[in-house]
Amino acid sequence: MEKQNKIIGGLTFLALIALVAAYFSPIWWVSLTAPNYPEDAFPDGIRIHFHFDGVYNGCKVAGKGTRMANEIIQKDLSHDDERYNPILDAKKNIDKGAEGLDCVHEMNTINHYVGMFPIATGAPVEKPLAKFFFGFFAVMMIAFTLTRKKARLAALTVGFAAVAAWMLVDQFVLGHLEAHVQHYMQEAGAFFKEPDKIKVWGDNVRSYSQLVIAGLIAVMIFIIAGVATVRNFQLLLPLIPALLPVFFLITYAGWLWFFGHNLHPWGAFTVKPFMPTVFGEGKVAQFSTFSYPYWGYGLLVVIFFCETLALLLRRKQLREGQAE
Repeated sequence: MEKQNKIIGGLTFLALIALVAAYFSPIWWVSLTAPNYPEDAFPDGIRIHFHFDGVYNGCKVAGKGTRMANEIIQKDLSHDDERYNPILDAKKNIDKGAEGLDCVHEMNTINHYVGMFPIATGAPVEKPLAKFFFGFFAVMMIAFTLTRKKARLAALTVGFAAVAAWMLVDQFVLGHLEAHVQHYMQEAGAFFKEPDKIKVWGDNVRSYSQLVIAGLIAVMIFIIAGVATVRNFQLLLPLIPALLPVFFLITYAGWLWFFGHNLHPWGAFTVKPFMPTVFGEGKVAQFSTFSYPYWGYGLLVVIFFCETLALLLRRKQLREGQAE
């Protein structure tokens, strides 16, 4: 049993390292290619990286490529009106001497042509709260390694209390929730000149965020009560973090569906509602799309295997009556 506990501890330690690294890593990447984005200027296409806390630039454009990209943007500006702010922002980045083009802006421009929401409006509740969910997962993983029930409950209680306090102070005392809502409304306002509608969207983000915060605290209390009263309940402690690869894919696919099925009539190109490519290659209008897991998703797979093996070992101990 002592050897098994050491193995469980070692597996959980590896999973914890992967968990922390995954939060700061690109989990998935998407790239668009088209004839008007030549490979010399955009060697990776219009590429963006999805992290748990946001979407980041994945383009590598420098030297000759930057000048060519600038020429492309100049051509796009000939079709500009007051709604095409992402194009103007991308041009400003280059004019300021930026070493590369921010392809998040360029992707927004492409999406705008077919009537899509700007990227920053996706997952407005999940992204700013992701760090607290990762803290929640870490506490469960640490508590699971403890072999004594009292120690496990103490770790859960102290850990969850710390995460809850961090979340409440960060979101309400420091005002980060309200700042996020205002940023969300600003990003939406770059495309939508309907302040009343944008205000409703901002209010919804605020309300749903508050609901998720309350729900996470309720789940913490439920888990503590479950571990205290049901012997096998502790097996949920590694199982929930182990399912992170599944949680990500469900959320990612769900938001892709939302973007593809909520198109607006002001797009320069009219396309029918569609499901953007989740995995593999696809085509929309003249754009070829590529969507694949990045190395951060490999870290999620490491968490899955480590925590699953740890869970199976503890389950064996429980069946043999060797664990509390």
